[in-house]
Amino acid sequence: MTNALFRTGTPDNEPVLSYAPGTSERRDLKEAIGRIGSRTIEIPLVIGGKKVKTGRTGDCRCPHDHRHLLGRYHKAGGKEADQAIEAAARAWPEWSRMDWADRASIFLKAAELLAGPHRQAVNAATMLGQSKTCHQAEIDSACELIDFWRFNVHYLQRIYADQPESGPGMWNRVEYRPLEGFVFAITPFNFTSIAGNLPTAPALMGNTVLWKPASSAVYSAHFLMEVLHEAGLPPGVINFVPGSGGQIGDPVMASGALAGIHFTGSTEVFQGVWSTIGQNITRYANYPRIVGETGGKDFVFAHASAEPESLATALVRGAFEYQGQKCSAASRAYIPKSLWKRVRDEMLAQVGEIEMGDPTDFRNFVGAVIDQAAYQSIEKYIKYAKRSPEAKILAGGRCDPSRGWFIEPTVVQTTNPEFKLMKEEIFGPVLTIYVYPDGQLDKTLASCDTASPYALTGAIFARDRQAAVKMADRLRHTAGNFYINDKPTGAVVGQQPFGGSRASGTNDKAGSAQNLQRWVTPRTIKELFVPPKHFAYPFLAGDEE
Repeated sequence: MTNALFRTGTPDNEPVLSYAPGTSERRDLKEAIGRIGSRTIEIPLVIGGKKVKTGRTGDCRCPHDHRHLLGRYHKAGGKEADQAIEAAARAWPEWSRMDWADRASIFLKAAELLAGPHRQAVNAATMLGQSKTCHQAEIDSACELIDFWRFNVHYLQRIYADQPESGPGMWNRVEYRPLEGFVFAITPFNFTSIAGNLPTAPALMGNTVLWKPASSAVYSAHFLMEVLHEAGLPPGVINFVPGSGGQIGDPVMASGALAGIHFTGSTEVFQGVWSTIGQNITRYANYPRIVGETGGKDFVFAHASAEPESLATALVRGAFEYQGQKCSAASRAYIPKSLWKRVRDEMLAQVGEIEMGDPTDFRNFVGAVIDQAAYQSIEKYIKYAKRSPEAKILAGGRCDPSRGWFIEPTVVQTTNPEFKLMKEEIFGPVLTIYVYPDGQLDKTLASCDTASPYALTGAIFARDRQAAVKMADRLRHTAGNFYINDKPTGAVVGQQPFGGSRASGTNDKAGSAQNLQRWVTPRTIKELFVPPKHFAYPFLAGDEE
């Protein structure tokens, strides 16, 4: 029994290491790359704390060198999904009743392990398996995930501290119970931090979880499971079940014990998940919580008063860091004609400096896209732009799959604000720009608002404050994360809670108390200290003569 009200304090964001030449972190990361990259590992499922090998395997390969086999992972199917559901149910009674401080200590320890002894192994796994540069891996698989684990504990305390008022003679209180059943976490390839947060956020709040990582990111996810195991996570709290979405998802979503979905991925898949839950709604013991962050067609919109050099830099970083494979990546831009020449010249000059290749060569700014399917999809958009009379390629446009899935940073200019590449999510290193007449600001703002079904991130650039206010108001519902004079990427836990609406998701803001609130179901308790001993109220007494 705990006889204290514990507080962990407000965390600070994990400092980002520079990896500059001569630094210890650069040396340690290169050693980790060599150590884990020189061997091929076998990755089992983890169900109820036990390693499970199915014999049905998939490959983990470097996107920038698809001949390089990093590992083979075992795939779960319906049988293993059912076993994981059973393991989660066995773990739930004890885990859901465990004191919050004991649950929190596990994830705080995991944060310390990731900040220290496991940092470079997880970074190296992300670089090798997802073709991230050292900087992109550091801000993702190290810093952001460390922040998730630390800040989530802080937000848990804030939620638990939210208590009602009590009237005379009574005590009102609210307890925040875990959901009944299990949570299904479906995680993406592009952020190791998101892959780590989606199963652990519900687990911190006392839920048990089935975790299905993206097949193209099982490698780094395996390293995260090792961190959680070392941190003391009990068996069955998070069950690791990589494999086919259909083979795992269908039995999971048919289970009456499904309590929630924590999802990041494509809009199409998320809508399919939502539809399946709706069709199965009578099966469930409770209405499942559905939390999802999906696609984006993120924009940069410039006013004539914008500063050209800053705008050009934001376009290059926002569009091409991690090969544009961020949900928040700048994919379309609206530039006024009066500013265009200066912005174009500066932007193209910077793009011309970009080196592309193996991210373990620290001179490279851009790596490969994640796999063959992504490569082929992005290449089709570039070919479409090359054929269209409404577009021209200003930079890049070349694709080379011979060694890795390499696509050059590509800048497209279009004469049509409704052009295909201005509307559809590409999820690759392609930036499409529409140059608008200065006198058509209002019309172009309206086009930006309606061209895409998404509303994840967006940025405006203006030095004129009155113009910035107008643009921000007109684009109010276009983005859940909105930036003024900054690129639309790089949200930091504790500073910019992340998520969008419309076709971009449920906007439950990962990295905030709003997200954690979805994984609990409150119980209001009223205790009356001196109960009445008869039903009669004073008004029942007769009037005096």
